[in-house]
Amino acid sequence: MKGYILDYTVQTNSGIISGDDNQRYNFRGADWKETEPPRRGMRVDFAAVGDAAMEIYTEIGAGRSAGYGGAAPAYAKSKIAAGLLAILLGGLGIHKFYLGYTLPGVILLVTTIVGAITSIILIGIFILFATWAIGLVEGILYLTKADDEFEQVYVVQRKQWF
Repeated sequence: MKGYILDYTVQTNSGIISGDDNQRYNFRGADWKETEPPRRGMRVDFAAVGDAAMEIYTEIGAGRSAGYGGAAPAYAKSKIAAGLLAILLGGLGIHKFYLGYTLPGVILLVTTIVGAITSIILIGIFILFATWAIGLVEGILYLTKADDEFEQVYVVQRKQWF
């Protein structure tokens, strides 16, 4: 199977690979078969055994220096885009959809629609304010995190709220 390395930690000698099947696979350094150490963003070819990646090699044609060399790879999620979407359109949950969190995005969207409909009886104004506040707070959190921390928390660990 093919995929890319989402994260690798030297201290624990372990990491996570996102397979092209949209599943995540844990791996140990002992399963890495190349001389160059694994790096975030590298395209790899591996054997999937349950939720583990085994016999990991850099993808054929990707070269020994596969990876993005500091530039954001095509699959990366921009913290600036996520933060601005959260601040500007947070009540609609657009930032949640952007990060791949469908259920939280739907929850925010439906809550905002219900708030808009019930704003006639004034209760909806409080609902709309709450969804706007959630977007504002999450946008500020996204923008104040370091790039690596944002990627680790919201892309790798997939923390969905705050």
